[in-house]
Amino acid sequence: MRKKQEILEIMEIFNKEDPNPRCELNYKNAYTLLVAVILSAQSTDKGVNKATEKLFEIADTPQKMVELGEKGLINYIKSIGLFNNKAKNIIAMSKDLLERYNGDVPSDRDNLTTLAGVGRKTANVVLNVWYKKPALAVDTHVMRISHRLDLSQGKTPLIIEQDLLKVLPEKYIINANHWLVLFGRYICKAQKPKCKECLINKYCYSKDKKDDS
Repeated sequence: MRKKQEILEIMEIFNKEDPNPRCELNYKNAYTLLVAVILSAQSTDKGVNKATEKLFEIADTPQKMVELGEKGLINYIKSIGLFNNKAKNIIAMSKDLLERYNGDVPSDRDNLTTLAGVGRKTANVVLNVWYKKPALAVDTHVMRISHRLDLSQGKTPLIIEQDLLKVLPEKYIINANHWLVLFGRYICKAQKPKCKECLINKYCYSKDKKDDS
């Protein structure tokens, strides 16, 4: 894991380039954000947004989603991977919100992760994006970038999350997930990284760095 000062320098470069990054999933409220994040597992944000555009017009609350039902929900999300299991979880999660939380999305990780289909990563996204809390979700992009830049060599999302939280001040944690995800999605791609366009090129010593990209 590289020195803390270098990690902070990298984050400051991201901050200067994009001081107000945003989640690329479309949502209307805390509930629709939670649904969108559940749907995004092993799926692209673009694909999720396409499916939820019409879905959220008719089901943007737990009550409306339960009324739509599992079969009704599937009609909207069948273009998304694992749609059957996701539909089952979303309906169960919506029922839980109504029965246990008066339809409101919890603002703490412990309660969020008791909901169907909600793991630590999903909970962290909701906490960070909607509730503006210093939570860091580690997805495949964040894991890949962390390894490539030696921000952390953790083998699990939790270890990488913990490593980053140890060194990042709150002002960076708030946006770090967005910075790393967007960087991994558009610049530091898995197969064809755009190294010549990379603002932090000088900090990268990855074996697959491309000097002629």
